[in-house]
Amino acid sequence: MRIGVITFPGSLDDIDAVRAVRLAGGEPVTLWHADRDLHRVDAVVVPGGFSYGDYLRAGAIAARAPIMDEVVTAAGRGLPVLGICNGFQILCEAGLLPGALTRNVGLHFICRDLRLRVESTATAWTGGFTPDQEITVPLKSGEGRYVADDTTLARLEAEGRVVFRYVGRAPNGAMGGIAGIASENGRVVGLMPHPEHAVDPLTGPSADGLGLFTSLLTAAATR
Repeated sequence: MRIGVITFPGSLDDIDAVRAVRLAGGEPVTLWHADRDLHRVDAVVVPGGFSYGDYLRAGAIAARAPIMDEVVTAAGRGLPVLGICNGFQILCEAGLLPGALTRNVGLHFICRDLRLRVESTATAWTGGFTPDQEITVPLKSGEGRYVADDTTLARLEAEGRVVFRYVGRAPNGAMGGIAGIASENGRVVGLMPHPEHAVDPLTGPSADGLGLFTSLLTAAATR
C-alpha cells in the first residue's frame, strides 16, 4: 500500500511518519507541498511541525498549498487521510475536519507522554484497536487545544466521531478532552498527539502509535 507523506516548509515530523509507514509494512511516498499530483497513493499522512512558520495561524497557509487541493479532492472520493498535530490543524483549516486548534490553556508549550483512550474503532485508522483501549503517545504542541461550537461538539459525540480522548484532564484544555476526531465517513482522522513517535519501544514511550498505521494496512488488505 502506497502511503503519501507531505513535506511543507517547516515540517519536522515527516521523516518520522515515513518511518512509521515503513515499519507498519506500507510503502512511503514523499509528497512536496507544491505538488499537484498525489502520485497514485492509497492514503495520505499530513505530518506535524510548523508549516510555513505557523504564520497567520497554525496550518492556515499550508491548507492552501497546491498539494492540499489534491488531498481535499481525493478525500471527497474516500481517500484515507491522517493529520498529526500540525497536520490536524491543517485538516481543520482545509475544511476536512470541523473545529479548530487554539493556544493551550496557560499558553505553555506541552511536551510529554500521555495516555489516550480510543473512543472509536470505526475509522480507517483505528480498526486494529479495541474500544476504550488506552495507548501511550507523546504530545508536543503549543496550539493543541481543540475547540468547536456547542452544536459541532454535540454532533461529534452523537455520531461517534470523537476518535481519541485524553485520559484524565486534558493538559491543553481541549473541549471534551478531545485529542482526535474523524470525518463523517471515518476516512479522515486528525489528532494532536504523535503516534509516529510511538512506533518502537526502543525509541518511544511505547509502540502503541504503530496501530494507526497497521490498522489502515489491515483494512485495505481485507477490503
